[in-house]
Amino acid sequence: MTEQSKTLTRRNLFQTAALAAGATTLTSATAHAARKKKVKLAMNDTVLFQGDSITDAGRDKDNASANDFSALGRGYATMIASQLLGSHPKEKLQCLNRGISGHKVPDLAARWQADTIDLKPALLSILIGVNDIWHARNGNYDGTAADYETGFAALMKETREALPDTTFVICEPFVLRCGAIDDSWFPDFDERRAMAKGVAKEAGAIWVPFQKMFDDAVTESTPPCYWAGDGVHPTMAGHALMAKTWLDVTGLG
Repeated sequence: MTEQSKTLTRRNLFQTAALAAGATTLTSATAHAARKKKVKLAMNDTVLFQGDSITDAGRDKDNASANDFSALGRGYATMIASQLLGSHPKEKLQCLNRGISGHKVPDLAARWQADTIDLKPALLSILIGVNDIWHARNGNYDGTAADYETGFAALMKETREALPDTTFVICEPFVLRCGAIDDSWFPDFDERRAMAKGVAKEAGAIWVPFQKMFDDAVTESTPPCYWAGDGVHPTMAGHALMAKTWLDVTGLG
């Protein structure tokens, strides 16, 4: 090969690499732009967070107010609401939290009319599932994985019929391998995560991959307990990461 040929070959390689990099940048930009279009908020829209203790996060259940720190709790729901209210002041959003510690899918169903449908949210975010397996493991609940799937799917079908214009955000149930969580939780927990994703797809919901988020976040310097001390309930850092991911996935950050 001549020196000129080598130079041309190197030049072609550089050009190909540059084109590939540009394509990657365009693809990322396009994906980001598409993600930004997923959720649009309008004047006086209600944003509702539903779930168990992770969503509850110590909220004052006697306070049903919107946009109130004590009513929203100390977790990811408050962090998200704060960002939404700060970045969408003209829309005068109403952010509510109706998560209740210890709740499972059947518990949501029992209070769904008053705590969700009657509130007519424009955006409904749900995180549910860890208690459906945890309470079963403790002998305090006899529901199966199939019960979780069918119950969750029925709840979403009921909600879609009652609130056809509502945007659904279904968050992936998660656990981290520390505290109360050991290998005996698997593969049962992974099965329920897959079921939740299936329910989200069937309901046309935006899927927030919290388990993958935490799996990716665990490193030698930030072990599982950094994100959730007991393996289930997030630390302040864990809630912050959840809020960031939720906002990114919905395009509302």
